[in-house]
Amino acid sequence: MIKNIVNLMRRSSDREVEESEEVLKASLDTTRIPRHVAVIMDGNGRWARRKGMPRSFGHRAGVESLREAVRVSAEIGLKVLTVYAFSTENWKRPQEEINILMDLLVEYLNKEIDELCEKNVKIRAIGGIQELPPKAREAIAVAHDRSKNCSGLNLNIALNYGGRAELVEAVRGICAKVAENELALEDIDQELISRHLYTAGQPDPDLLIRPSGDYRVSNFLLWQLAYTEFWLTDIMWPDFKGVHLVRAVLDFQRRNRRFGGLNK
Repeated sequence: MIKNIVNLMRRSSDREVEESEEVLKASLDTTRIPRHVAVIMDGNGRWARRKGMPRSFGHRAGVESLREAVRVSAEIGLKVLTVYAFSTENWKRPQEEINILMDLLVEYLNKEIDELCEKNVKIRAIGGIQELPPKAREAIAVAHDRSKNCSGLNLNIALNYGGRAELVEAVRGICAKVAENELALEDIDQELISRHLYTAGQPDPDLLIRPSGDYRVSNFLLWQLAYTEFWLTDIMWPDFKGVHLVRAVLDFQRRNRRFGGLNK
């Protein structure tokens, strides 16, 4: 009896969220959808701890929020969604937790790839992919190959990613070309550096979403975030729904981006 009531309340709550999402979507200015949204998926462990559950419970719940974010991003016409899934610093975590995160990555890619391709979503992993476990690299390679001809949303999954490491790799690549006389020093400018980053060929993020109540970029897209608008929320990532992403985009559309200039 109690279980049925709880399930009924949950379904009712889900309907309310869906209705709110649809209402908010109708308010979007379709001519001002951000081209690129970046998300720091944070708060899984704290969310689980508050519920008296292991961190793995939070990580699994976080995967559901990722599904929501991808769904809404594709529906409203985003060109690029970049999600911070595993940082270069995350290797400091207990091996058991690292194994769980890698298993969830493989599970997500294997289970979702058919639907992602149906939604015309192209998968791209950015970061030090070569240092990931073999099963993770294999799942990434399969997902990339399966979705390579998709022309809708580009989903960047940042794995073993660090903004400083990305810049170091870019500098090394440029220096090597200078040493081999492929480039001259005067050729080095902002555009050239951008072309040597993991996100080469993609626009910089217009909007960064940071859940969980923290106020830092956490070594994420350090070069690319130069003029990005931030949307901060106390909501933990496992509680993040599609409606929250729509609210973030609506808030973005109300802002006046001057890029260091003056209002016109």
